[in-house]
Amino acid sequence: MTMHIIGAGVGRTGTYSLKLAIEQLGFGPCHHMEEVLLNMPTQVPLWSAAVNGRFEWQAIYDGYASAVDWPTAGFFRELYRAYPDAKYVLTHRNPENWADSFGSTIHALLSKVDEAPPEMQSWLEMASGVITRTGFPADLDRDGLITAFKAHNDAVRETIPSDQLLVYEVREGWEPLCAFLGADTPSGPFPRSNDRAEFWDRVSGKA
Repeated sequence: MTMHIIGAGVGRTGTYSLKLAIEQLGFGPCHHMEEVLLNMPTQVPLWSAAVNGRFEWQAIYDGYASAVDWPTAGFFRELYRAYPDAKYVLTHRNPENWADSFGSTIHALLSKVDEAPPEMQSWLEMASGVITRTGFPADLDRDGLITAFKAHNDAVRETIPSDQLLVYEVREGWEPLCAFLGADTPSGPFPRSNDRAEFWDRVSGKA
């Protein structure tokens, strides 16, 4: 299956809402970290190999037409080489607000890898490797996270040609996304999902 849309925005920038929107527009199924959690025996080894430089994109994205969130966002350079005709979406938000959200969710989760149940260890180790590779090692403080967030977004803009890249905040709703994708604008509201409480529910398997 051809990859039509690739998200270069890191987690906690509205990526789950974007996933739902992309699927509603008919460009799914859309890969997201949730897909890794739901299919760890297959997905975790493939992404762990990618962290170490072995990219099997066809196997990773088998059955998917689009992808957003981590792990995908950590490989935007490699994915642009593999899928040079895809459209790319860089979700972003206020860097300070992002650092606070990331710090209280993903950063907090990865800081307790050793305390996780055995069945989650390999996923957490892979996720930590991807996020570190993206420029967010575990020892960054809030100021370091803000700096790294800005650097990632700048790197995406420098890598992806402007005519293939939408720099986007999900609060902007349907109009910019639909215009970029050449899709009709739905009459219903733009999906809103995965606040901090929902994040912990997804990780724990309650959602």
